[in-house]
Amino acid sequence: MAAPDLTRAPVPWVAMYHSVSDCSDDPYRITVTPGRLEQQLAWLRRRGLRGVSMAELLAARARGEGRDLVGLTFDDGYADFLTGALPVLRRQGCNATLFVLPGRLGGDNAWDPLGPRKPLLTADGIRRAAAEGVEIGSHGLTHVDLTRADDSTLKAETVESRAALAALLGTEIDGFCYPYGTVDRRAVDAVDEAGYSYACAIDPGPLNGPLAFPRVHVGQGDDTVRLFLKYRLHRLRRRPVEGLR
Repeated sequence: MAAPDLTRAPVPWVAMYHSVSDCSDDPYRITVTPGRLEQQLAWLRRRGLRGVSMAELLAARARGEGRDLVGLTFDDGYADFLTGALPVLRRQGCNATLFVLPGRLGGDNAWDPLGPRKPLLTADGIRRAAAEGVEIGSHGLTHVDLTRADDSTLKAETVESRAALAALLGTEIDGFCYPYGTVDRRAVDAVDEAGYSYACAIDPGPLNGPLAFPRVHVGQGDDTVRLFLKYRLHRLRRRPVEGLR
């Protein structure tokens, strides 16, 4: 099978990951092993591509550059990012954006009723990731579906989470990620009003744009053939994003 020309995709390819650890108990299919992540990133590198943070990707594309860059995002802020993902990213010369929940520091993924319970990063763990050059973004305060949130909850999940992370890291927070990937116009407007410069969804449909960026789920079952197919579907289905070339 010929190598795909990923650099000609009209929309930047952004991979969505979650936990990087043992995946023997994984009912929601949110986990990849470090070995599988290494294979996936090596596949990209063999094709002249490099995984980067959303900030780097979007800045490059806004300049009309960066067609050789792929966005890597990790949702929820699992503690295993430091032990499972970060060493692989460094070996492969890649970087990423980590979307965290400042309202659940040191907690676990209580929103997943089937388990297993996975610990989340503490404040110190988030600082450690940032010190390694990883971009930190907000995933809301507590992992709430924003399309079902009342007005006060919606404001807290967007505005207060950004303020909490800015205070924690001493820097502005530019990126947001919609919990569960669900998004509607009201949620997009709230993210815009909170001051974020971009936000990630999954399949935003007509809301596709800088504040509802499409991504591709990548899991344990995604070998090189499946990655190729996911790229092809992404290229065929996605519309251009305003402001990116």
